[in-house]
Amino acid sequence: MIVLLNDLLQKVEYEKVIHERNAEIGGLSADSKHIMDGDMFICFKGGDSDGHDFAAEAVAAGAVAVVCERECDLPVCQIVVKNGRRAMSEFARAFYGNPAAKMKMIGITGTNGKTTTAHMLASILNKAGKNCALIGTLGVFYANREIAPALTTPDPIFLHKTFADMVECGVEYVVMEVSAHAVYFDKIEGIRFACCIFTNCTEDHLDFFKDMESYAAAKKSLFTPERCNLAIVNTDDAVGASLTGGKVRTYGYALENPADVFAIDVRESVRGSRFVLNLFDDLYEIDLHMTGKHNVYNAMAAAACAKLLGVGTEEIGKGLAALDKVNGRLEYVTAYRGADIFVDFAHTPDGLEKSLCALKPHCKGRLICVFGCGGNRDRQKRPIMGAAAGKLADFTVLTSDNPRYEDPFDIIVQIETGLREHSKNYVIVADREKAIDYGINMLAKGDILFIAGKGGETYQEIMGVRHIYSDVSVIRSILREKTSGGEKREN
Repeated sequence: MIVLLNDLLQKVEYEKVIHERNAEIGGLSADSKHIMDGDMFICFKGGDSDGHDFAAEAVAAGAVAVVCERECDLPVCQIVVKNGRRAMSEFARAFYGNPAAKMKMIGITGTNGKTTTAHMLASILNKAGKNCALIGTLGVFYANREIAPALTTPDPIFLHKTFADMVECGVEYVVMEVSAHAVYFDKIEGIRFACCIFTNCTEDHLDFFKDMESYAAAKKSLFTPERCNLAIVNTDDAVGASLTGGKVRTYGYALENPADVFAIDVRESVRGSRFVLNLFDDLYEIDLHMTGKHNVYNAMAAAACAKLLGVGTEEIGKGLAALDKVNGRLEYVTAYRGADIFVDFAHTPDGLEKSLCALKPHCKGRLICVFGCGGNRDRQKRPIMGAAAGKLADFTVLTSDNPRYEDPFDIIVQIETGLREHSKNYVIVADREKAIDYGINMLAKGDILFIAGKGGETYQEIMGVRHIYSDVSVIRSILREKTSGGEKREN
């Protein structure tokens, strides 16, 4: 694929061009190590490094043009821009022919529930006969393809390249998770959404955003007339409620406050939920294979969006019923000794609390929680999550999550400060596999083992290295060993 630089410049904003602008561009990259002959190198100042420091290396590798925030001493064409990150989105969109505009885009933001809501909506659309793609924390899915996850919202060059391939594959709808970081760093610049969903806003990422007001503002900035045609918001959430009455046509869903979409007669079991959905005054009984009130909220959001996109109420109900599970999202794994085992991605205070609250009413024995917190991330939430486990779980096994560059035991000690204020029933087992084994060994009939923090992740990040790891795989491996040793597995 070759695009004339001069053609690209007609579709993007820039301050000035240095040297000739008649280059032929064969690709885009923001990583000097991945530059090929004929590429354009896009550089900007990041948190840990400055792309301008690698511009000469990119030119030596074959870059024929450089997008930069300041003029560099280079022998190739330079396009000087105010914001390199935003320029990356603009150039990617232009280079690939603005493929997002050829599909219906649905964006989902919120602290918790993005992934489950996205999978619910994709299930509805696919069941209704639509060709739907899905982008999010668990990966990219379309046209029988699956791309391993990298970030909740991929970087713009990969994103628009993937959009272009989706168009070639006949994709009509794209359901994508939009993180607060993606909005802040202009990853979605120039994408117009047919609909945006707001799930909730609770404490997370304060290591980056510093305070809840800034974090909420990043999420709220998705809901502007320039970015979305209509909005669906959780009006039981204070930030969600604040989005109503704005310039974007907005619809609300709720369980506690008046709303356009709500649920009644909610009946939960340990493996699912049933409720009557009032969907813009259409009534339909919904059968979910996921438990928890928070999943009722997720289903309402997905149903509201599908309805506004023209899907019938009965089709919506069938689409929700067709979704067996979402990997690592309060996922039922198996039964052992008459106890149930779940894994969940819950990595925020609100997420952990909601999942424990969802399971506790169905626990006839002890609710045992195994969890840790990620390293080099929001430290403030660690004791808060410890307190949530101390209040709601009958026994807690504190362990490691993705320690990254921190000492796992230091993280555990910070969690423990909140936990021990509410419970003495806990143990520290820093090795995650051994912690899960410890929890499994405790199980008796009627218990529930809840393993939180990593969910569907397939790695554990330690000192910059991602080691192959899966909570579900570990559980199954431990149980295979026990049953092969003669222990009977009682379901």
